[in-house]
Amino acid sequence: MNIAVLSGKGGTGKTTVSTNLALALKANYVDCDVEEPNGFLFLKPKIDKTYEVMVEYPFIDDDKCISCGACVYACKFNALAKVKDDIMLFQKLCHGCGACEIVCKAGALSYKKRQIGSIQEGTVDGIKCSRGILNISEPMAVPIIKQLLEELDEGVNLMDCPPGTSCNVVNSLKYADRAILVTEPTEFGLNDLKRAVELVRRFNIPFGIIINRDDGKENIIKKYCSEDEIHIIGCIPYSREIAKIYSEGEELYKNPKYRKVFTELSQRAREALKWN
Repeated sequence: MNIAVLSGKGGTGKTTVSTNLALALKANYVDCDVEEPNGFLFLKPKIDKTYEVMVEYPFIDDDKCISCGACVYACKFNALAKVKDDIMLFQKLCHGCGACEIVCKAGALSYKKRQIGSIQEGTVDGIKCSRGILNISEPMAVPIIKQLLEELDEGVNLMDCPPGTSCNVVNSLKYADRAILVTEPTEFGLNDLKRAVELVRRFNIPFGIIINRDDGKENIIKKYCSEDEIHIIGCIPYSREIAKIYSEGEELYKNPKYRKVFTELSQRAREALKWN
């Protein structure tokens, strides 16, 4: 069972929910936010393995290249450009589709590999933790997300998705069986929650809502969920103490006062999302 935890925007508490629910459910934690993978800062797993993530890119043999420009016209990602009598390559724009190699009649194009990031695995409190890390200045996170999620373990996997509704989130949701949407009771929170709801509905993924920083009163999120018949799994209270614990890099689940909150959230999530 793969459960995607996502939000329509950053800063709603997505990683707080993901890491603490992983501890409460004894589930594997998977950090798919490869551009800013901060879940390990809180879980602090012992890292046992590290893998390189490689992608292919075209290599041009200048001795064979006749600068016809066929590869440039075939590339839909602007990774190749013809400048006078020379073909220029922009490695980081290449998606490795292979079109340029197919159309090159001179046989001047072949493919090599380069590293764009890595995957780390470790354990803490009996649960497996894994994360992808995109190298600085690299623009494409999807290859790392795909490699990270294609080899998930059996059991329950909590997928801490990237924020927003970009292609990084879309590629994460392709591996999800259920989804938990984390939001906050603000106008910005509601606006971006609606986008996230539309996205999971397009994938026909059963989902529920967790409201972070809730003051216990009626608010625009609760009203929206009621009107749109969206199940609210539960709420995390608005608390200065929670902010302090978070700022110190500690898990709320390990605090006796808030362990009960996440234990109840984990039970309600099981009931709402219907898995054994």
